[in-house]
Amino acid sequence: MKDRAPHEDKEPHPLLRLVDRQRIPEHVAIIMDGNGRWATSRGLPRIEGHKAGIEAVRRAVSAASDLGVKNLTLYAFSMENWKRPKMEVQALFSLLQRFLSSEADSIVENRIRFRTIGRIEDLPRKNQQLIRKLEEKTRDGEWTLTLALSYGGRTEIADACDALVKEALARGKSPRITAEDVARHLYAPALPDPDLLIRTSGEHRISNFFLWQIAYTEMVILDVLWPDFGEQHFFEAVLDYQRRERRYGGVPAAKGASGPGKTRYAT
Repeated sequence: MKDRAPHEDKEPHPLLRLVDRQRIPEHVAIIMDGNGRWATSRGLPRIEGHKAGIEAVRRAVSAASDLGVKNLTLYAFSMENWKRPKMEVQALFSLLQRFLSSEADSIVENRIRFRTIGRIEDLPRKNQQLIRKLEEKTRDGEWTLTLALSYGGRTEIADACDALVKEALARGKSPRITAEDVARHLYAPALPDPDLLIRTSGEHRISNFFLWQIAYTEMVILDVLWPDFGEQHFFEAVLDYQRRERRYGGVPAAKGASGPGKTRYAT
């Protein structure tokens, strides 16, 4: 990881010159897929793919920092991942402990606010302690890195509904539930919906990630396996995003109807 502002003595990546700084996605989410296949294709144990994936995490954070992305969310461990062999799960959380310990100072120095979403109480106690400590130390960070751990989109929505039911029972009445009510009870209600979702490994599925939040998110599918993900892939995905026209269910209004420099949509 590195400073929010690129070092003056470092040559910026050529693709950075092509990015429109006025249209940077506020929130980028990434489904990091392909660690196991990366290792298997090289005749290595699956855990080696996860180790290599940590370097890709560092590159993704670096790229987000260079662009000025305000929120970066990484899908690190899903609810379904608990079904993996016990030894692999243990190794994954051992790697997470090492990552949290080794990167803590860098995260603080680079003014990153670290946070997690998911059923964190399911994680090993040591991981929970490291997470809470780092979240506390970085609460005043300038931009946010979120790890989704023991996370599932359906579980998040179910947990939100459960919270709403408990609220209603406490009040002794059954109010009409709105979309805003559900959103207010998600794991991180202040986190804006992703503008851009990147998935590696070429798979065309959501894998139970951010099911509520990605209603109008732009998606970019990359054929690269996660350990091979580099800064250039991040920049290319953002450039792809910037070439798209986001209509949110509407249609473009008549040309010139909004005045210069503005975009309006008819519904």
